[in-house]
Amino acid sequence: MFQKILIANRGEIALRILRACREMGIRVVAVHSSADSDAMHVRLADESVCIGPALSRESYLNMQAILSAADVCGVDAIHPGVGFLSENAAFAEMVEEHGMTFIGPTPEHIRLMGDKITAKVTALELGIPVVPGSDGALDPEGDIDSLADRIGYPVLIKAAAGGGGKGMKVAQRAAELDEALRIARTEAKACFGNDEVYMEKYLGHPRHIEMQVIADSYGNVVHLGERDCSLQRRHQKIWEEAPSPAISSEVRKKLGDVVVKAIKKLGYRGVGTIEFLYEDGEFYFIEMNTRLQVEHPITEMITGIDLVAEQIRVAAGLPLSFRQSDVRFKGHAIECRINAEDAETFMPSPGTIQDYLTPGGYGVRVDSPMYQGYQIPPHYDSLIAKLIVYGDTREECLKRARRALHEYVITGINTLLPLHRELAEAGDVVKGEYDIHWLEKWLALKVMKEAA
Repeated sequence: MFQKILIANRGEIALRILRACREMGIRVVAVHSSADSDAMHVRLADESVCIGPALSRESYLNMQAILSAADVCGVDAIHPGVGFLSENAAFAEMVEEHGMTFIGPTPEHIRLMGDKITAKVTALELGIPVVPGSDGALDPEGDIDSLADRIGYPVLIKAAAGGGGKGMKVAQRAAELDEALRIARTEAKACFGNDEVYMEKYLGHPRHIEMQVIADSYGNVVHLGERDCSLQRRHQKIWEEAPSPAISSEVRKKLGDVVVKAIKKLGYRGVGTIEFLYEDGEFYFIEMNTRLQVEHPITEMITGIDLVAEQIRVAAGLPLSFRQSDVRFKGHAIECRINAEDAETFMPSPGTIQDYLTPGGYGVRVDSPMYQGYQIPPHYDSLIAKLIVYGDTREECLKRARRALHEYVITGINTLLPLHRELAEAGDVVKGEYDIHWLEKWLALKVMKEAA
């Protein structure tokens, strides 16, 4: 087992990884920007190293600075967390070249699944159904109009190297296709340095379902069930549930068997998430995330498995500590992403936290690095906390979510707490009847009612 791990990340995920390391008896090195000197994970780490100024490209994306800190501190491994360098194949290679372990899959698998077009082709080869669309990147000189006609409108243009909703545009009809292509390519180039795009059929009312998997170096692959991440705004997840209100145990087993078979054939190692769109009883692959997910806690709550600890064990060369037959799905869990944003406009709200009181009680978990007096910097993602609640049933879980959301106090900044309190009472959410477009439609209707 590793003796010392460097966490190449910040915020709640860095604190989550630190806690897992502490319980495993592993020493922790925290790297941080100058803006994060007072961050909770920095305070709690055994060692900390400032790797640059506030801007991400000069700190958390500065591979040389991170590797230098790792060398100086003599770490065995680097955990990349989520975002930043967590799916950067070049960084994973550099870590290994420096004689340390990258806590994640191989660089080859990161690279394979990092390109959406290659990932789609690979999924087909592995027997995973995909959304109907182009076979690869769209040729600017090709007959794109005919392709769109064959697929059938509406169509979705997506960045090949994209993520987070960037470089993604819908053309509802032929007259909108050229403009959608132009905007998608421009966004893709600006965000990812690659203007390649591809085309898919735009599904009208799909749910976003993802399947959690973990595999070791000995050919053992286990799935830990699905998460429903359909409540989104601009392709950014707001609220997640496990299990999905729309999936039966029979469907879960069928999908799990397909995913496990595919991951085993791929020879994958580590944690990973296969993401699908689900509509009219059919699943369509959209991407694979070769890292830990922000929403991993709800899977932990319904399985009783510490995903971060198991991820570290696998990276250290140990076999999985359980088999598929050992996994039991019990109860229901919901995660509310608490962002430092205005609940009406979604504008970021950096600033100083004045009052901070987290909810408690049975079945309530808060993953957050926040504390009274903490200064939230304006340079990074606005996620500041995750409220995770568990219940024996979905109904009990929703009741607990409502109670916990009303107990949660954060002042001095704007947060999404008011939005989540409304969502926990919304009729369609209570019934579990929503899709990936529901939240934006609900928000638009809310604005219209308030303006009337």
